[in-house]
Amino acid sequence: MSFDSITGVTSLPDDFDGLVRLFPLPGMVLFPHAMQPLHVFEPRYVDMLQEALSTDHLITMATLTNQQGNVAIDEATKQKLPLNMLPPISPTVCVGKIISHAELEGDRHNILIVGIRRATVRHELETGRSFRTARVDLIDDFYLPAGTQKRADLKKRLLEAFGKIIPVSEGSQKSLHDLMAGQMGVGPITDIIAYTLPFDPNEKIKLLAMSDVDERAEALTRLIKKGGL
Repeated sequence: MSFDSITGVTSLPDDFDGLVRLFPLPGMVLFPHAMQPLHVFEPRYVDMLQEALSTDHLITMATLTNQQGNVAIDEATKQKLPLNMLPPISPTVCVGKIISHAELEGDRHNILIVGIRRATVRHELETGRSFRTARVDLIDDFYLPAGTQKRADLKKRLLEAFGKIIPVSEGSQKSLHDLMAGQMGVGPITDIIAYTLPFDPNEKIKLLAMSDVDERAEALTRLIKKGGL
């Protein structure tokens, strides 16, 4: 699926009011424009999936924060906990949309979601559902009036830094050349690279939280150059 085709099917519904379904996972940070396959099998997340498929197809990916020293809690108990006792998540999340779904035997499901928008969790909600929900504020990308040439130079520096650390192969170099020559903006490119590279999740969350596109691209370029992988 091409970038243009993804962009065409992943806008938020007109009546989106900030209420989201949360899918918290450890170490996973989704970015807008990036695609993430998921295998859904826990009953509460199957409930979440069925509700999403029957309505807006939206699932918001959240990152569980470090819980060293916490006592392990079984899933049945976790569903009954009050909000202030649930495993903590990063307040910066990514609203995603299901673009592919395959139902398997045993009430298991394979889905593919694409990130749509960054967001900040305002507060979680008590809804009586088996899964977590929250009210979020969307984070809009902000472009400083820096001029097209400055942003083109920033895109070039980012892709050159990225090109030095990806495996040297005909396919990877062609993909890199296509990105450099193509019309994809520095915002989507930054998000896709940040999602793809195996940075520490905390570094990814910092990038996800940045609304200033130029600042985000500069931060990612510095992170790549200093060997933050």
